[in-house]
Amino acid sequence: MRPPEVLARRPGRWGAQWPGRATGLALLAGALQAVSLAWPWGTPAFLAALGVVQGQAVWWLQLLALGLLVGLLRQSSHPAQAAWLGGCFGTAWLALTFGWLFISMHTYGGLNALLALLAVLALAAALAVYTAAASWCFKALALTNQALAALYFAALWLLAELARGLLLTGFGWGGVGYAQVDGPMAGVLPWVGVYGLSALAAWLAAMLAGLFDRGEPAYPRGAWVRHLLAILAVLAGVQALPVPQGSAAGTLDVTLLQGNIAQDEKFDATRGVPQALQWYGQQLQTSRSALIITPETALPLLPDQLPPAYWQALQLRFAQGEQAALVGMPMGSFEAGYTNSVAGFKPGQSTLWRYDKHHLVPFGEFIPPWFRWFTNLMAIPLGDFTRGALPQPTFDWQGQRLGTSICFENLFGEELAAQFAVPERAPTILVNISNLGWFGAHLAMDQHLQIARVRSLEFDRPYLLATNTGRTAVVDHQGRISAALPNHVAGALQAQVQGRGGITPYAWWVARWGQWPLAGLGAGVVVLLWWTRRQSQKLAETEK
Repeated sequence: MRPPEVLARRPGRWGAQWPGRATGLALLAGALQAVSLAWPWGTPAFLAALGVVQGQAVWWLQLLALGLLVGLLRQSSHPAQAAWLGGCFGTAWLALTFGWLFISMHTYGGLNALLALLAVLALAAALAVYTAAASWCFKALALTNQALAALYFAALWLLAELARGLLLTGFGWGGVGYAQVDGPMAGVLPWVGVYGLSALAAWLAAMLAGLFDRGEPAYPRGAWVRHLLAILAVLAGVQALPVPQGSAAGTLDVTLLQGNIAQDEKFDATRGVPQALQWYGQQLQTSRSALIITPETALPLLPDQLPPAYWQALQLRFAQGEQAALVGMPMGSFEAGYTNSVAGFKPGQSTLWRYDKHHLVPFGEFIPPWFRWFTNLMAIPLGDFTRGALPQPTFDWQGQRLGTSICFENLFGEELAAQFAVPERAPTILVNISNLGWFGAHLAMDQHLQIARVRSLEFDRPYLLATNTGRTAVVDHQGRISAALPNHVAGALQAQVQGRGGITPYAWWVARWGQWPLAGLGAGVVVLLWWTRRQSQKLAETEK
């Protein structure tokens, strides 16, 4: 596909004079946005002083990347070129963000390397359609007022992020708000959540880009100062936001298990399965914490497939005393359907508590229509699981209510919020169990941890992450990592966790209306600006 011809307003600015240069800059900006979510490399001391640390988000780099895109869009000659640049930006951003899918498909799934690469690029390009559409709309309205243009861009970006995260099962992984978890705007998370923070980051990036845009029409005298004052005023307002005051709800001693079972052996009946049963069985028997949590599918067999007496011994272990356990394993039957589940063991319960995963992974946990041919190309032990309900009861133990999720379910804040609809029954601690060994050494793990930190700030809750290979960690209610295991080692992380009560404004409104208020706000801004521009054009035509 050839990019649309460029007719630059002036030479050299933002690289708009040359189609190749503008496209290259868009790809570069997308790449910078990807690495801003979780820096993938080690860094020298001077970069560490700027907050560039391996595995951590780099908030200012995200603003730089998105600001560069805004500059390119403003200097594009027409909406078609803007859509091309936005699509290039989105494809680079998303392909590099979840490039670890290549590892799961090729290294562990046995898919041909070229096909795996094309699959990642195709998914990124398909999701980049939202970015391309937002870029087309931004250029089509062509607002010359910098402040209104920034507001318009933020509304369009918000709608694009919501569409990507919610439509067609949703895959909002890599949203720009996650890069801002350590930035100066993170204080809005308990109020408007990650999508609201994404919109604010888009607005700030557009405003900062406007400071450097001195093209036609000429920048009005004094407007630069007013522009900067508006940025500072909004940032000051964010800093002045009150922090929702939750309440302490007691403590709980926990042990998070990380078995580090090699992914290429995990489902091997002669290697990984016996290793998992032996290691997790021993840890569950010997741990002395009040609650023990294993990763996703720590026991990779159905209860009736376990060795004789293994299941009974596990039940007897927690039938009395003062200890409980959450164990990741598949459950169900051929007749009732299979589920990716968490089994909860505790004294005094008449029936086994369980959580069944609600938000299933396409291709990994269910096969979309017309795509069985694609899954047949891989050797991954794919499942066709049954979807769990929403919401599901919390696991209640020693005064704490634990809200459970599995793997990438922590990406969907609006689904976690369903458990906060009744404040008296809201979780006091959030738990996520996962197996990120599918995706390589650390990048997916680092991104997953940033997502959990954002959820902690949105809901004012500690978050416990138990994973097979990493990152197993405890995140407190302020989004700080209070304890963690090294990646790729077998270990047990012991910690005392402070539960929390109370409901944040974000949890309150999302539990009732989902993300619709933000979608309505974004759409309202877009419609209002289009209508205002249309009325101005009609007035100008009448005066002629």
